[in-house]
Amino acid sequence: MAKGAIREGLARTGQIVRAGTGSLGGRLLALTIVYVLTASMLIFFPSAANFRNNWLGERANAAHLAAIAAELAEDNLSEEAVRELLDGADAIAVARITGGATELVLGADTGNAPLLDEDQTRRRPLREMAAVINTFTGPEDRLVVLTAIPQTRPDERILVILPEAPLREALIGFSARLFWFALFASLVTGALIYLALLVMFVGPMRQLSLSMTRFQENPSDAGRVLSPSQRHDEIGEAERALAAMQADILAAIRQRERLASLGLAVARINHDLRNVFASAQLVSDRLAASKDERTAAMGQRLVRAIGRGIRLCSDVLDYGRSAETRPELQPVALAPLLDEVAGELVPAGEGVIWENMIAPEIAVMGDRDMLHRLFGNLIRNAITAMKGRDPARLSVSAEVSGDEVHVTLADTGPGIPPAVQARLFEPFSSGGGEGSTGLGLSITRELAGLMEGAITLQSTGPEGTVFVVSLKGAG
Repeated sequence: MAKGAIREGLARTGQIVRAGTGSLGGRLLALTIVYVLTASMLIFFPSAANFRNNWLGERANAAHLAAIAAELAEDNLSEEAVRELLDGADAIAVARITGGATELVLGADTGNAPLLDEDQTRRRPLREMAAVINTFTGPEDRLVVLTAIPQTRPDERILVILPEAPLREALIGFSARLFWFALFASLVTGALIYLALLVMFVGPMRQLSLSMTRFQENPSDAGRVLSPSQRHDEIGEAERALAAMQADILAAIRQRERLASLGLAVARINHDLRNVFASAQLVSDRLAASKDERTAAMGQRLVRAIGRGIRLCSDVLDYGRSAETRPELQPVALAPLLDEVAGELVPAGEGVIWENMIAPEIAVMGDRDMLHRLFGNLIRNAITAMKGRDPARLSVSAEVSGDEVHVTLADTGPGIPPAVQARLFEPFSSGGGEGSTGLGLSITRELAGLMEGAITLQSTGPEGTVFVVSLKGAG
């Protein structure tokens, strides 16, 4: 029972520690404590060396005073008195060095104990820090032979023999006090730095993270958009940037929802309009076939108007479906495909000259239906643009470049107005042609992209317009 409780308690403690260090604030606190303790370790040896020097210096001064007392008493000191003087200085023997001669003032038997020479007349920091380690690791019964300069007589030297054990105990006590002080200082410093970072950085960063998470859960909720603070530092800039990005995403989502609803409504309206146009076309065909010239003329105009309406409905529906179609890429010969498209669209007997200069062996990787629609849009636009022009010539050529085929379509139309060129491939951007919906080139660009190709306007002007369609070659 007891072992199980202890094991459970240790497991819970480990979970708490891991949870605390898992957060950014917990890691900062742990790092601060580690850094302060590391700094304390770096200053330990200089501090311990200084403590050791002071301890030995105090014993040297006490031994010097004992030597002065022995001199004043001359030969009246008993053995017990000598021992008391030495015990007061924690020394075994004291000698004076004057004029190069050593004179024993107080002494006792040192036995066969190992000796350690310690010269404090010359200070050497590195050697003193190494002596700290030597004090901890030396024999228990070792004696220190200390050479020092008395404070009251700087021209003399004093030689003191004292046991190292009291020095070792004093160093251990000093090390323990320094460790607990460093631990306390690291905890206090770490807590203060943690609180400062928590208020200044961790808290705001946590709010940013929570705001992003909440917004991700429901980006269409305006209440989840972050309200930035008035901070002027990097966190304030991040808050304002995040709030602006969330607002843009929210606006885009709402715009997309509106467009989706509008698209659904347009699709339904288009379906109904096509049925209405189909019925109206039957009536207009009968009017156009009337023997009365005025009625027939009005019927022809009505036929053309209804035809434009039907094309508008078809283009809108095609645009709505084009992004959902997945192409089935296969080798397709360009020359016969373009002749087929031109045969359907180029009006016979109306002066439009069709020139197909593509070599029979050139083929591309594409979806045949998509290619038919792509080039059909371009050819239809060119024929509309060249209406009434003389000459009206539409030529097509192809060039193989690496693994791509560049198809060039050139007409002799009046060119595309500069105001339209900037938005040429955008939806509902019309070139101004009669009956134009502004969707043909947008659909064409999407179809080319679905087949890993592209379409560009190479040139346009009074002499005509040139489009280049780049597709993957099949060779």
